[in-house]
Amino acid sequence: MKKFSNLFIMALVGSLFVLSGCTQGQKKEVEEVKVKKDIYLQLYSLRDDIKADYKATIDSVAKFGYTGVEAAGYNDGQFYGMAPADFKKSIEDAGLEVLSSHTSRPLADKPADTNWDEVWAWWDTAIQAHKDAGMKYIVAPWMPTPKTIADLKAYCDYYNQIGEKCNAAGLRFGYHNHNFEFTEIEGQLMYDYMLNNTDPSKVFFQMDVYWVGEGGKDPVAYFNNFPGRFEQLHIKDETELGRSGKVNFENIFNNIDKSGAKYLIVEVEKYTGTPFAGVRESYDYLANAAFVKDSYK
Repeated sequence: MKKFSNLFIMALVGSLFVLSGCTQGQKKEVEEVKVKKDIYLQLYSLRDDIKADYKATIDSVAKFGYTGVEAAGYNDGQFYGMAPADFKKSIEDAGLEVLSSHTSRPLADKPADTNWDEVWAWWDTAIQAHKDAGMKYIVAPWMPTPKTIADLKAYCDYYNQIGEKCNAAGLRFGYHNHNFEFTEIEGQLMYDYMLNNTDPSKVFFQMDVYWVGEGGKDPVAYFNNFPGRFEQLHIKDETELGRSGKVNFENIFNNIDKSGAKYLIVEVEKYTGTPFAGVRESYDYLANAAFVKDSYK
């Protein structure tokens, strides 16, 4: 009986050891598994880190789980001081995709005074550089606030022409909003006017969902009123995603189908901690949210 008890105890201890090992292995496996979704990052989110160490920053973006990037460093035919092909290689070597870029050239203070030869020469260089960098999209990140409806109409016409040039080069052109577009000029809401006076085949809108809310409007209402116009969404909050409670992300994603969105781009402008921690937290927020699909392509 004593011998049997000893054998039983030895077997029990061995079983517990095996089970413990399995549990630890399973725990390690769970820790290593990361939800993978098609989520891109606007590199402006890591602007200071990029200046300090470009390669290490890009490598970290890939490690956090992001699919690709949107650039914010175009100047005179280069991206972050690199030739377009070199920039493309630096992103792809990290295992990321080159998606889009924020850049634009404003008109003269009085649009009628614009030197169009200079403007179109600038765009010819920019479009070729973006094509060589492997971009799918060029996005105007901002515009001066027009003083009159005539000035706003001039910008709409300008964007239609840029869009036509981009289409010819195999690119798409879009406009990124802030909150000033949700004010009125001569009784007309700027953002609605722009949507109504740009050609959907030439100009898409990269909706920044945070700034729409700050402008006092509902992103979902725009999805319903202007279906298909929002080919990209900037997913942003006051700080890291989901922290402020100001943006109803679940409602946005539950009604995203009408938007026309193909790409989600995270942008973090303000942080409660470090930029790296904020960018990682924001990816994880979307990756772990059941209401966000794996891809919208």
